[in-house]
Amino acid sequence: MNGRPAGLLAPGIGGRVGPCFVDRHRLWRDDQYAAAADVRQTIDTRGIRLVRTCFSDVHGKTRGKALTTETFLEALTNGHGVPGTILLADTSGRTVYPVFGGYTGPGMSDFTGAADVLLIPDPTTFQVLPWAPDTGWVLCSAYFRDGRPAPFDTRALYCRLAERLADRGYAYGVGIEVQFHVFRAGAGGVDPRGAEDERLDALDDIVQLVRGAADALDLGLRSVDVDAGPNQLAATFRPATGLAAADRLLLFRTAVRQVCRRNGLHATFMCVPQVPDTAASGWHLHQTLHHAESHANAFASRTGELLSPVGRHFLAGLLANARAATVCTTPTLNGYKRYRRHSLAPYLVNWGVDNRGAMVRVIGGGDDQATRLENRAGEPAANPYLYLASQLVCGMDGMDRDLCAGEPTDRPYDGAGARLPNHLLEAVAELGRSELFAEALGEQFVDYLVTIKQAEIDRFFATVTDWEHQEYFDTF
Repeated sequence: MNGRPAGLLAPGIGGRVGPCFVDRHRLWRDDQYAAAADVRQTIDTRGIRLVRTCFSDVHGKTRGKALTTETFLEALTNGHGVPGTILLADTSGRTVYPVFGGYTGPGMSDFTGAADVLLIPDPTTFQVLPWAPDTGWVLCSAYFRDGRPAPFDTRALYCRLAERLADRGYAYGVGIEVQFHVFRAGAGGVDPRGAEDERLDALDDIVQLVRGAADALDLGLRSVDVDAGPNQLAATFRPATGLAAADRLLLFRTAVRQVCRRNGLHATFMCVPQVPDTAASGWHLHQTLHHAESHANAFASRTGELLSPVGRHFLAGLLANARAATVCTTPTLNGYKRYRRHSLAPYLVNWGVDNRGAMVRVIGGGDDQATRLENRAGEPAANPYLYLASQLVCGMDGMDRDLCAGEPTDRPYDGAGARLPNHLLEAVAELGRSELFAEALGEQFVDYLVTIKQAEIDRFFATVTDWEHQEYFDTF
């Protein structure tokens, strides 16, 4: 934050005279003030009529409102209210906490009666949507009306952890590789037996849609390829700092789904769709630390070893806390169906050198400045801020305790290593027992996340599935 004089923005952007919410509570950095002025100019020159003010909920789903430009320019520095229950819902959108029942759990009194939280836009994230006429898009953070940050804002949570890493002299570098499926409405899939180039050509119209949207939004897209299953695509992105990488992934998922829907297609980042011949989708997170001053790769070794001491300890932390972290890397019941032997997805908690069956794959090594750790445990539906936050929690724990990762594996599916959780219920229990995550994220947040995910699990067990009906309906 900075000490910019109160009211500086009001006449030029928000239209008010006197201190605005952002000024009163010193919420912005200098670059955000500069970006706010650029946003006003873009709105004028591009003829923007609506702005979608969006917020990532705990599930990584974008929620928010479409505001007229006049309303948005006021909200830019003073915020606009939305029901606080957007922070308290499970994946179905149902509010998990009894906000009308006098519930007094940790941090919940401010949500009583579904009271509003204020969404404050981050002007550095403003985009003009290429598929929606005269429409802008911006990410927001949630605050109470007295200026306190609302709890359970996962973007803010990641930023706090990144600041702890910065205090140690490091920045978090991230590269993303994410898989997803796109289906044509009312039509069959692409023949999985076809040559890869033929399959890519058959999906060219979809690839072009995805590429066009990502390029227009400057998301740093490097490639879009067909992957293991019919109608499965994989997108890779240029490396970025952690927050920028998470913001890009959030917008990319939103863009792909909306652009496809407008063209009669259905895109899904669900891990294992119930469609014949589909392959499970993953989210492979490439990560490294950079020295804040020199920007040199802190995982690269100057002594001829595979990884530097920092890299070895960070890797060991990822492994030591992997089971508790899976609620953040694989947050859906469906995602655990991907953890199978010999599937190019991890099954055990282990690491290997350029081994795609291991949970963590070390790429590069030695003095290679591209040296990085690829965590292959994530699913594409993961909240990007929680996924990245969990890696910082685990990695910094390894650094703090000088943990050792042991030897790499060449038998990733039947060698040494603990089993990754078999289902979400097991993962939630691991998170609930983790003293590390309670300390790093806060007991309040861990209790909240466990409660939200337990509600999802309870709804699943209360639902009669197709398997149950087929198994028991005629048998008994």
